[in-house]
Amino acid sequence: MALALTSTAFDHQGEIPRKFTCEGQDVSPPLDWSGAPPGTRSIALIVDDPDAPDPRAPRMIWTHWVLYNIPAGTASLAEDEKQHGIPPGALEGVNDWKRTGYGGPCPPVGRHRYFHRLYALDVTLPDLHGPNRKALLAAMKGHILGEAELVGTYEKAG
Repeated sequence: MALALTSTAFDHQGEIPRKFTCEGQDVSPPLDWSGAPPGTRSIALIVDDPDAPDPRAPRMIWTHWVLYNIPAGTASLAEDEKQHGIPPGALEGVNDWKRTGYGGPCPPVGRHRYFHRLYALDVTLPDLHGPNRKALLAAMKGHILGEAELVGTYEKAG
C-alpha cells in the first residue's frame, strides 16, 4: 500500500474552503494519511504554493507550513493546529511569513495550487531549530521512504 494523504475538507485538485484561508479563519485543514512504508521513523509535512505571486508568471515557491518529526504512529492532523496543537514530539519549521505554524492560502492574484506533501522518513531528525522548507528538504535527503501529495486550489473572492 502506497502512502496516501487526504482531507475531509477538500478533494485532491479541489477548491480549499475559505475557512482555511486568509479570507476565512486561516486555520489548518484536517489531514489524514495511511500506508506509511515499513521502517518509517517519522513523518514530515510541507505545504507550499509554486504559483506565487501570479500563476501566469510564477517567480517563487511560497511556503505555508513546515512540520517534521511527526511520530510514525500518527495518522492525522486535526483541523486548526493552533487550537489543538501538533503531535507530541513533532517540531515546526518557519513558513515564508517568517513564523511557525500554518498560514493559509492568500493569493494576490489568480487561482493558485497548494501542495500538501507528506514524507515518510527512515529517521527522526535532530532539532533543526526552525528550518525553512529548503533546510528541511536538505535534512531529509537520503531518508525519504515514501511521499504523498494532496493538491488544493484557491482564488480570492475579489
